[in-house]
Amino acid sequence: MTKIRTYYTGNLMTEAEHLKSGSKIVTEAPEDNNGKGEKFSPTDLFATSLGSCMLTIMGIAAQAHGFSVDGTRIETEKIMGSNPRRVAELKLDIYLPRNDYSEREMRFIESSVKTCPVANSIHPDIIKTITYHFPEEK
Repeated sequence: MTKIRTYYTGNLMTEAEHLKSGSKIVTEAPEDNNGKGEKFSPTDLFATSLGSCMLTIMGIAAQAHGFSVDGTRIETEKIMGSNPRRVAELKLDIYLPRNDYSEREMRFIESSVKTCPVANSIHPDIIKTITYHFPEEK
């Protein structure tokens, strides 16, 4: 069980604290909803949590099966919808650090992306567009 305490601090900002570690995250309303766009918005954290979860599960799978995904990065684009205002689509570009993963290793990577707990918690109406990128061979 994880406990998080969140306060409204004014000026459309919040501060959330992970109670076990004391780690804190500050959010603010996004620019398109009266914010300044100087911090993560709550929906930015939603989008970020998907990429972070995918990378974490990828790392767990890689460790368990003897390969590395160190250096992998995910760039996420969040697209908002309206009526009701909500996250409508998440575009994730996954940049793998090498292009010589075996078919078996790629199955573990792809499974991690599709089955991480955040991915399993996202409503099916939210479109998830995932693109894999590999470095050029030298």
